[in-house]
Amino acid sequence: MPSTYILAHMNRETLTFGVAVFGLVWYLAMWSLGLLGCLSARRRYRSRPVFSSSSSQNGYAPGVSILRPLKGLDTNLYENLESTFKQDYPNYEIIFSVADDKDQALNVVNALVARYPQVNVTVIIGEEVVGVNPKVNNLIRSFRKAAHDLLWVLDSGVMVDPGTLSRSVDIFTNTSSSSSKRIGLVHHVPFALIDEAKIGSRLEAAFLNTNHAKMYIAINTVSIDSCVVGKSNLYRRSDIERLNGSLIPIRAQVARRHEAQEYGLPAFGRFLAEDNMIASALWHELGLRHDLSSDVARNVVGNMTFSDYVWRRVRWIRVRKHMVLVATLLEPFTESVMLCLIGLLSVKYLLQMPSWIFVPLHFFLWLAVDFDVYASIGGPGLRLENITSFIIVWFARELLAFPIWLLAIIGNEIVWRGRRYQVLLNGEAKVCSD
Repeated sequence: MPSTYILAHMNRETLTFGVAVFGLVWYLAMWSLGLLGCLSARRRYRSRPVFSSSSSQNGYAPGVSILRPLKGLDTNLYENLESTFKQDYPNYEIIFSVADDKDQALNVVNALVARYPQVNVTVIIGEEVVGVNPKVNNLIRSFRKAAHDLLWVLDSGVMVDPGTLSRSVDIFTNTSSSSSKRIGLVHHVPFALIDEAKIGSRLEAAFLNTNHAKMYIAINTVSIDSCVVGKSNLYRRSDIERLNGSLIPIRAQVARRHEAQEYGLPAFGRFLAEDNMIASALWHELGLRHDLSSDVARNVVGNMTFSDYVWRRVRWIRVRKHMVLVATLLEPFTESVMLCLIGLLSVKYLLQMPSWIFVPLHFFLWLAVDFDVYASIGGPGLRLENITSFIIVWFARELLAFPIWLLAIIGNEIVWRGRRYQVLLNGEAKVCSD
């Protein structure tokens, strides 16, 4: 009996030790990923060139079609759209598209066309319904109308610097890379700007400019798989036309005699996160790689309430759950609060570190890293009006991360632009009947 008790006690001790070691390894791994994002942000964005260095200066400027799908009067719409008229690039056109001829965004477009008559602009009115995704339906005719193979798809909520297109084309056409894979997509990390004092707006900015940016940059630096947000993407129409959204490499499709129902942009109308799926398809089906520009996609958040913020986060977690289940389930364990608990339990058992030292040190360093990322992507002109307010909102965002994730994980329905959808396997969706 005593020997059985001793053996059971040893097994428990071994198991506890193993769990503590695993917890510490996970804690350090997440810190390493965060630091990678921070250092990569410093290297990429703090040395951001002030002037464009386009290949056009060497006599080569491939034509680019800028596609801007519109719906309604988004926050800062005039300035957002105007930023595309001001691109320091000699060979581009702009195509605006709206589903309805009564859309108020047309008034803004007409004002800009009158102000910049030298810019080649086309306005397309009327969508072509190919699926449940309204953005894809809006873009179909623009894709066909575009005069150039190189497309820059920009959300209406995005504002960019004058040299963004020029620098992005430089990256896209760069042939000096040691990688054997051609670049199929150049994208830009989102950077939130606040023009409203609403709590939801501040929470959204705290999320996008710190944790989201840090992880987004880190994952794209490691570059083991596709990780793209579609606010500002540059790719070739000829590449998109070869995709079918299966994420099966073309050679494997031939070997399996896989026959897709649709190819090109219409194939992505069944997905809500079409941006992520297009990027993944370029990566997996065609074997093309992605690259981040040194520019950011500035997004004025606008009047977002607390409820707006919560349900926006819920919406995209529910979509991701059906696209990358394992990564979504692991998400809480990459956040600062849960990691603090994991790290605390591990170091208390292994190193006997007291909690009153570990917890404040953990959050102080985590905040410092996030703030450094914020400063990097914000650029030299960044102004933070109230550091105390930022810290309070940052902590609120961190504390809300797990409850929001929990709310998102237990449901499959979302509301997007006033319509209710049910998210299906692989991120596909169907409209819910009222």
